[in-house]
Amino acid sequence: MDSDSSAELLTRVRGGDSVALDTLLRRYVPALRRWAHGRLPRWARDSAETEDLVQDTLLKTFQRLERFEYRHEGALHAYLRQVVLNRIRDECRRVARRPAVESLDENAVDSGVSPLEAAIGGEAVARYDTALQTLRDEDRQAIVARVEMGFSYGELAAMFGKPSPDAARVAVSRALVRLAEAMRDG
Repeated sequence: MDSDSSAELLTRVRGGDSVALDTLLRRYVPALRRWAHGRLPRWARDSAETEDLVQDTLLKTFQRLERFEYRHEGALHAYLRQVVLNRIRDECRRVARRPAVESLDENAVDSGVSPLEAAIGGEAVARYDTALQTLRDEDRQAIVARVEMGFSYGELAAMFGKPSPDAARVAVSRALVRLAEAMRDG
């Protein structure tokens, strides 16, 4: 993380500071790209790849952040993740309304997953998402930040106010145990 907090940068962006906007984009775009990778189904991709969708969404979001209420260091990150997820859902709905027209080669061999494999994979993701929503907000944010976004324990310690990277590691480990229990019970 850069020396400026996200709160300070957000205030500067609201004042029209383009350097602060660039700093926030450098801070959040790579992690959100990693998180969003694979969440936009192949059938929903047309001219825009997931990375383009993330960057475009964040640029538009940062231009109208006056409604966002900053409460703690992880709040902006959680808000941006939700904005990107909403955009992915919108993109899926948009493409589903207007399916692409493609000619099929009758001799082509399907190298993709079978419907059963897709259903099992989709079911596991659905169980994960459902179980994740049952956790406390702090546990949910810790899991998403570490597992899905790839933040280091040092970064997590700074984000969540933990005294050390080891404390952040323990918090994530405990949150993952609670997630596993929720997935098992759910």
